[in-house]
Amino acid sequence: MSNLSVDDIIDFVEENDVKFIRLAFCDLYGTQKNISIMPQELRHALTEGVNFDSFLISGFTDENALDLFLMPDPDTLHILPWRPQSGRVIRMYCNIVQADGTPYIYDYRNFLKNTLNECESLGFTTKMGLKSEFYLFKTDENGNPTDEPFDNGGYLDVAPNDKGENIRREICLTLEEMGIMPQSSHHERGPGQNEIDFMPADVLTTADNLVTYKNVVENIAARNGVFASFDPLPITDAPGNGLHIKMANYKGQNNLQDTDKEFSEAFMAGILNRMRDITLFLNCRKDSYNRFGMSEAPKYITWSSQNNSRLFRVPEINGKCDHFILRSPDSCINPYLASAMIIQAGLAGVKNKEQLPPALEVNSRFLTKEHMADLAVLPLSIEEAIECAKNSEFIKTSEFAPIADRYIETIRNYI
Repeated sequence: MSNLSVDDIIDFVEENDVKFIRLAFCDLYGTQKNISIMPQELRHALTEGVNFDSFLISGFTDENALDLFLMPDPDTLHILPWRPQSGRVIRMYCNIVQADGTPYIYDYRNFLKNTLNECESLGFTTKMGLKSEFYLFKTDENGNPTDEPFDNGGYLDVAPNDKGENIRREICLTLEEMGIMPQSSHHERGPGQNEIDFMPADVLTTADNLVTYKNVVENIAARNGVFASFDPLPITDAPGNGLHIKMANYKGQNNLQDTDKEFSEAFMAGILNRMRDITLFLNCRKDSYNRFGMSEAPKYITWSSQNNSRLFRVPEINGKCDHFILRSPDSCINPYLASAMIIQAGLAGVKNKEQLPPALEVNSRFLTKEHMADLAVLPLSIEEAIECAKNSEFIKTSEFAPIADRYIETIRNYI
């Protein structure tokens, strides 16, 4: 739906019997919020924006009490397939602007757009794919979630042990209808745990897609009488829910992971060298830190080409590398802020011509005390992550310090 004019969108609404338009955005925690407007308000929304009570949204409280407006992005227009086909519902993600139309400084989506513009000014673009895990739980007679998993299946199980396959199928088909391309889906290790992987796309689209995906999963699960949880550790003694971020940088059609080793290693080194600084932006809840070091979840700031327990994986297939995978985040992130912080860390590595440390190919369960003594460790509590971010020279000296500082202070006030 890209490059649509205001009249194009209004015509689309009329031709497709659209009765409700959802103007969506995310709070600090990546939770989708929205205002629904009627078709007669659409032109005004697209040209002037729609005011909302920003002080009631976490991360948007402003001491200056600025009026803030939702400005729909027409490129994100999609029909919501699970809503009625008569009197349809569409959704557009929004940028946050002030009354004079200027971007709001704390709009994380705009921060990501500015970061991607910075990449383009340096002559490269970035693509991102995701692997997201979630649990399905049974609900009680009132539809409230219980702590009983939907099934007792294990990794890559099939029916009847895997009871979630039809739900995953419905999720994937719904996502396809919305232009989001799942790559694979399967039962994960935990009871009732599932994973869906996505084809890479440009980073802004992928961030939008993660918000859509979570909303689709939760709605399709509810329609099937179960509850979907993206919580980092919903069952204490079972594997946690991770969000693996697959990335690659490109110059034109050339994948720099394969064609420019120096650039790619500097970019990855920048992220590794700042992991303690940026972990708060990738893991924003207290229980995020209970997952680190459990099962295959990372704990040490290391990388590997083949080891699945490393923080950073750089898979090599037939002697070639075409992406790297960051394995510490979880799906409770604000995807715009998290993506921007990862890329900003990578840019710092490129600008400083940083080098990767040697790979660590030993599985975490076989690490000796001598190994572990020399390894940097991710923050192991949200309080530690806050201190790392607050004291980070990388953040303090950056142009985005006000955005990061607001986030840090808001998280600290919420825990």
